[in-house]
Amino acid sequence: MPAFLFVLFIGLMALGVPVTMAIGASALSVFAMSGFTDALYVLPQQMLEGIDSPSMMSIPFFILAGNLMNAVGVTDRIFSLALVLVGRFRGGLAQVSVIAAAIFSGISGSALADIAGLGAIEVKAMRERGYPAEFAAAVSVASSVMAPIMPPSIAFIVYASMANASVARMFMAGIVPATLLAISLMVCNRIIAGRRGYPREEAMPFDLAVRTVIAGLPALGAPAIILIGTMGGYTTVGEAGILASVYSMLLGFAYRSINLKKVWQAINDTVSVTALIMVIIGFSHFMSWVLAIQQAPQHLAALVLTLTQSPTVLMLLLVAFLLFIGCFIESAPAKLILVPVLLPVIDQFGIDRVQFGVVMTLALALGIAHPPMGVGLFVVTRVSNVSLERVTMAVLPLLIPLLVVLIVVALIPSLSTWLPDLVMGAPS
Repeated sequence: MPAFLFVLFIGLMALGVPVTMAIGASALSVFAMSGFTDALYVLPQQMLEGIDSPSMMSIPFFILAGNLMNAVGVTDRIFSLALVLVGRFRGGLAQVSVIAAAIFSGISGSALADIAGLGAIEVKAMRERGYPAEFAAAVSVASSVMAPIMPPSIAFIVYASMANASVARMFMAGIVPATLLAISLMVCNRIIAGRRGYPREEAMPFDLAVRTVIAGLPALGAPAIILIGTMGGYTTVGEAGILASVYSMLLGFAYRSINLKKVWQAINDTVSVTALIMVIIGFSHFMSWVLAIQQAPQHLAALVLTLTQSPTVLMLLLVAFLLFIGCFIESAPAKLILVPVLLPVIDQFGIDRVQFGVVMTLALALGIAHPPMGVGLFVVTRVSNVSLERVTMAVLPLLIPLLVVLIVVALIPSLSTWLPDLVMGAPS
């Protein structure tokens, strides 16, 4: 029965059914086939239980903070700040794209928001300096993979809620892997830029560089508020999201770039995205409950034990599986469906839940940039007006360093657990 559920879900997705309806319809079908047609009241109960969490309350505020940052023009200032920091390197604008994405990741927590917010600026600037448009688009979509890993991360909030893990620990666990992603992409950009002769950027006059840095530094305030508040124990995750949203509003007033129309648009966008996320979470929680009563986690654990008893081999198998899933299913529904099924397996092998959360999030995030169904590829084609085929070919070399980092993080648990243990102490 669990196998039929997944086949039905994939089939509905292949037919173009929206992911929310595909999850709900497949779970409800198996629920009915199991003889529970007289207990349909369980559906709304499980949906409400799935979203009734303090951590989930923070999601709309993080989305709102990112939307407000976009509305008040912070993305331009972030790009200019990154240009001062790394523009003089070979292939300077490609390196600027990576640094700008890393900074904006700490504001938006969303890969698609990174592409939509920074992509147009990055691609336009790189085109004007003679970079091929497809390379500019590829760098934008590849660097966006950092967003779900760099705190604050909506993906980490969802995982922590499902895995009964600390959101603060998850945030800290993502810092080292996200830094490795940025470094690996910059090294790859440097190699490509050297071979193709991409230019360096001229140094800014000192006074202009100072003004640019001063203008861009306030953009770092939102992620600082979230990290200090949650990791220091001063605020809950939800309270940190509220403070970040208020800070974004104040920044708009300071920059004199905000008005009622922009605020209203940011709120509308936040409501739309939040509603979609919550419906997906609700239906996915119901699907997880259906899988649980079918004892799917126990059956999967027994099957895995017949294949291997090595945690290292298991992690490599899971990485390959998640990369495959990420090519066809968006990260959010994939995580919501798979986490309840896979947690008993990793617990049985003694794998840390925080490390697994980072590995799972990164593996599925790569699906954003991975052919053939990477959502980020479709978004960046609209932003850059470059064909999907050209962007796909250009992004393939940039996926290599990302895959290397994923495997390293999967094989070395301390890369994810060292910082949380250092700051918050080892879990008891």
